[in-house]
Formats: sequence, structure tokens, C-alpha cells
Amino acid sequence: MMSYAKKTKKVTKIDDKFIELVGSMFNTMHKASGIGLAAPQIGIEQAVTVIDISRTEEKKKIKTEPITLINPVIKDFHGEITMEEGCLSIPYVRGEVTRPETVYVEYQDLDLNKHYVELKGFIARVAQHEIDHLNGILFIDHMNKEEKKILKPELDLIKKGEIEADYLLAEIPVKSSIHTRKKR
Repeated sequence: MMSYAKKTKKVTKIDDKFIELVGSMFNTMHKASGIGLAAPQIGIEQAVTVIDISRTEEKKKIKTEPITLINPVIKDFHGEITMEEGCLSIPYVRGEVTRPETVYVEYQDLDLNKHYVELKGFIARVAQHEIDHLNGILFIDHMNKEEKKILKPELDLIKKGEIEADYLLAEIPVKSSIHTRKKR
């Protein structure tokens, strides 16, 4: 399992390699049947995440297209809701996590134009989960001690590398201006 305790670097330049990276992130996420993927999950130290909930039941409730969040920051939030979460980086582990129900996110698009968006419900949860990755936080860090204790055997196996994700990464352009994380 990769180490995620590191904050990512701000994206300051968009080039063809970066666009290719974002496309590869969407491909990887879709191949893994995921709904969000952050750059640190594939060893890239840049503040970018992709989200696509179009293949979920939640899509029927809210109209949203796939989105790329570059340098996202949660500026405000309110409400509270507890739901089960999982993560492509922590295979087969799920747990109850309480998060704000509504978040206000500032981010940049692929032209580095700033946007400010209000996200509610499921899409807000996914965005928070992915933004956490960019800040070195995993969903299990939000769980209470009792739940973590119950999951400890599985987490230990993942840490030891005895359980791995059952999906392959799509082509990721690592020989570029994109900063990659060294394996420890």
C-alpha cells in the first residue's frame, strides 16, 4: 500500500502530458468501477482528482457530469450525514464515516480557470473523500477507534502487501513534468 501521509503539490501548468494524465485517471477509475480517483492513489503528487458518479443510482437524483478538480479547496460546509465509504486504495474495506452534507469547493478546471461550486449529498461526499486524498487523509482516518479496531486485521494485511487492489492502472504518463511519488 502506498503512503498517503503527504500533501500534494499545486498544479501550476497544464500541458499535453497533464491532459493525458487526467484521461488516464478517468480510464483507471472506470476500469476499477470507481466513482473518484485522486492523483496520489496512482503515485502522482499533484493536486488533481477526477469524479464520475454517472454510473451510480445517485445519478438519478442529481444531474452531474464527470468533473476534474484541480487544486480543490473546501471553503465552507454545513450539515452532517453518516454513510458507508470504501476506497480503491484500501480494497475490500468499508466503514461508516460522518462528513458534512454540503460543501462549497473552490477549484480550477483544465484551463486553470477558478470555479466555486456548492455540492450536496452524495457528490459532496465523493468530493470530500477525493480532496482528503490530496491532503494525505484516508477515509479510515475519519472512523472511530472501535471501527478501526474491527478493521485492523484487514488493514494490516493491506499494509503488508498481502491484499492488493484487483484493478490495473491505465497508462499513466510518468516521464513528464508531473511529479511522481517514489515507493518507500
